[in-house]
Amino acid sequence: MDNVYGAYLCTGCGIGDVLDIDGLKAAASESGMEMKDHSCLCGADGRSFIEKDMADNGINTLVICACSPRVMQKEFNFGDQTITIRGNLREHVAWTASKPAEGEEAAEGVDEFLQEMGCDYVRMAVTRAQKTTLPEPYLLESISRKILVMGGGIGGLTAAREASKAGYQVTLVEKTGVLGGKALNWRKMFPTRYPYAELETPSVEQMIADVTSDSNITVKTETEVARISGAPGQFVVTFKTAGTKSEWDAPAKVGADEQDRIDKGEMEDPNAGLKAYTEQNPDGEMYGAVVLATGWSPADVSEYEHLGYGTLKNVVTNAEFEKLAKEGKVPANVAFIQSPGGKEDDRDFPYCNSVTSMVALKQAQYVRDDNPDGKAYILYQHMRTPGNTELFYKAMQQNDGVFLTKAAVTKVEETGNGLAVQAADTLFGEDLTLNVDMVVLAAGMVPTTVDEPTINLAYRQGPGFMDLDLFDGYADSNFICFPYETRRTGVYTCGGVRKAETMEETIDDATGAALKAIQCIESANRGVAVHPRSGDQTYPDFFFTRCTQCKRCTEECPFGALDDDEKGTPLPNPTRCRRCGTCMGACPERIIGFADYNVDMIGSMVKAIEVPDDDEDKLRVVVFVCENDAYPAIDMSGMHRNKVNRLVRFIPVRCLGSVNMVWIKDAMSAGMDGVLLLGCKWGDDYQCHFVKGSELADRRMQNIGETLGTLGLEPERCAVKQIAISDYDAIPAIIDEFVEEIVELGPNPFKGF
Repeated sequence: MDNVYGAYLCTGCGIGDVLDIDGLKAAASESGMEMKDHSCLCGADGRSFIEKDMADNGINTLVICACSPRVMQKEFNFGDQTITIRGNLREHVAWTASKPAEGEEAAEGVDEFLQEMGCDYVRMAVTRAQKTTLPEPYLLESISRKILVMGGGIGGLTAAREASKAGYQVTLVEKTGVLGGKALNWRKMFPTRYPYAELETPSVEQMIADVTSDSNITVKTETEVARISGAPGQFVVTFKTAGTKSEWDAPAKVGADEQDRIDKGEMEDPNAGLKAYTEQNPDGEMYGAVVLATGWSPADVSEYEHLGYGTLKNVVTNAEFEKLAKEGKVPANVAFIQSPGGKEDDRDFPYCNSVTSMVALKQAQYVRDDNPDGKAYILYQHMRTPGNTELFYKAMQQNDGVFLTKAAVTKVEETGNGLAVQAADTLFGEDLTLNVDMVVLAAGMVPTTVDEPTINLAYRQGPGFMDLDLFDGYADSNFICFPYETRRTGVYTCGGVRKAETMEETIDDATGAALKAIQCIESANRGVAVHPRSGDQTYPDFFFTRCTQCKRCTEECPFGALDDDEKGTPLPNPTRCRRCGTCMGACPERIIGFADYNVDMIGSMVKAIEVPDDDEDKLRVVVFVCENDAYPAIDMSGMHRNKVNRLVRFIPVRCLGSVNMVWIKDAMSAGMDGVLLLGCKWGDDYQCHFVKGSELADRRMQNIGETLGTLGLEPERCAVKQIAISDYDAIPAIIDEFVEEIVELGPNPFKGF
């Protein structure tokens, strides 16, 4: 469409009280748009004011300089065929103005520095609108609404049933010959109803009956997924008989240098078999989304020789004891060991958690139920009973036949007809020797993704999930913000493969995963993005004529959205894309962009900032701000009326991973005195919505620092800071600290050239 522009300025919410309205309108005019003002654009009169102007003048591209784009979204939504760009004059400018002290009168006139901030934000908003085009959604020619559920345990059964109840066809794949998973061996399940004191009978048999009688669900037992190719809405899945092997089971992960040699014919492609397989099996079954519910396996506890597992007859794991209990073979005296022990060692067994704590309590109840004079000893370093399960824990504490103490087990050995458990550092301050019939070790719950790819994706980045060590092997992309989601769009996890859970939690989890799978299918059908930019109609556009096949975009994409074609050129899969823009930030040729977010747009916004070249008191620092944590934190800082340094200008970006280093170079060449990137935390305390964005930005900024050094500019002029959304009151100090460093360095020597 041909853009017809209209610019509007709100003078309410304190904006008109601290800024010169005519000056702001003049800044818009200088940038190419005449701006109109109104006292309350978000009100009914303000909206009518804009709508009348649109009707009278055919305006389809709006610049609204008022409050943050994170608020009043409904009020400023004028339809899918209208572009609306928001300039943040309230939270980022007006509300950061200094308040007069109690008893003091407000200073007369407009703060010069504050006015310059406002004018720059107006210019940037106008520039952004001029560089934005209306996005067209990516629509698939055909789409499957079938859902593949991998795993026939509690999670898989629930996900299949819930998706079916929502009207979707489901294929449930289970590698064993029966459904039910580990729950088939459970004697009882944890309490789910008040007063949370009585164990309950598992409902797995009824769940199996519900699924096998459901006409919407196709069950494939003794079956595994051989390969999944394609993307959401068009996943192509081929199956194989469980336990069989093929040359395509473990494709190699190929680096950029190796791929370059493959392209030149200098080495054999290790994935040639996989590619041939894909070509030979074009007619696999089509699915719209995948739910991964492959569960967990008990952790190996044989390494703890002093506990005797594998060498002493009656030392078993908690999973093995549960099966014995269901068969009615519960001894009268049992010690439940929750930690491997050893003096000065308070660690638990690997992958232990609140569930293993609860299992010990549940199994202690078996001992008491089956043996009137039975004794259960629970030796722990940590007991975790969250939420309502604390009530069950307290009930067990009142049971005279259950003995709980913190202790470090030093040895288990045979004695007479039983076992002797030696423990030190107990709560009583004394060492203990317990004579029991059986010892139960709290083997943790290891997700199936730890030891095998599980999902077998035909993706360039490999068959499984990347960097699982970041999540201790669990197949999840962001526990905090996006449960069920993985780093492979369209694949959703639930149950033990996502995190250790009780049966009740797994049922809730699987329901959520099924809903996410449905959301993904419907989003793909509408041509819009799923999480976290839900509803985004844009997708990356590549100008392949200038592509050098460097592979940076394919390697750095956090979600495996890009494959390679036969020539090694990036092969986009738009429905896999999360719209973070990491590929755009990675591309040295700057050939990747979105309709409303691209390299030229942000670069032009940087250049729209007015940089005084004759006033050392008016240095300029541009701050690229992640829209997920940093931008809302800055908004909240403004809402708290925190003063923000007048020398900085905030430019929102989708993710720090999308920051192309050319923006840094452009900023410095335009006379900016410093560049700061504010984004989500990464590393051990990772919170990045797009998983790798902040880490990639940090790595790139190290390289740009070296470049600045060769130009005679101090590398300290550029920095990356990590903040959480809750750091809003710390924002002013973080900004001031960086600005003070820039002030000490002095003006950019390229200023004015």
